[in-house]
Amino acid sequence: MISVYDIKPKFQKLLLPILAVLRKFGITPNHITIFSIVFSFFIGYIFYHAQNNKIFYLLVAIGLIVRMGLNALDGMMANKYNLKSKKGEILNEIGDIISDIAIYFPLLYFDNLIIEYTIFFIVLSVINEFCGVLAKTISGERRYDGPMGKSDRALFIGLLCIYMFFSSQATVFLNYILILVIFLMIISSYLRLINAIKNE
Repeated sequence: MISVYDIKPKFQKLLLPILAVLRKFGITPNHITIFSIVFSFFIGYIFYHAQNNKIFYLLVAIGLIVRMGLNALDGMMANKYNLKSKKGEILNEIGDIISDIAIYFPLLYFDNLIIEYTIFFIVLSVINEFCGVLAKTISGERRYDGPMGKSDRALFIGLLCIYMFFSSQATVFLNYILILVIFLMIISSYLRLINAIKNE
């Protein structure tokens, strides 16, 4: 299924000059991963306060793009400069889950968003990443199958923030969109596991 992850190679090419500069200054993949985690808490903080200052919604949308870049850079650096490590892999996987929770937690405080749907969204975000990691224990390959992986969720929240910037509040119809996203995450998690079993 189509996913934002499918355009990752093109996105990585755009980041190559930045990668070279970071490595020149001695930056390691783990440095990038740790910064990404801290940066995600900052995104979550301004997301939480965005209902009081609408410009924050745009900052969150921009921040999510930056975070996607950071997530790509740590892996690119590890591969290109042979800096892979078990510590880095663990940090990356745990960091992604912590970062997602930090960013999405403020959704619980949005007016008109049904809290149960929001909780399902956050919990399934964790489960979806877990399924990707679990797939590696089954087939030896980390799965990133869509249609609602990490990058897709970031795109969804980014578009939500742009909408919120131009709207007065989170209207009721956003709950229906959230239901669709939840359904797509369930499909994504299923595909990660079923494809891992097929390729074991």
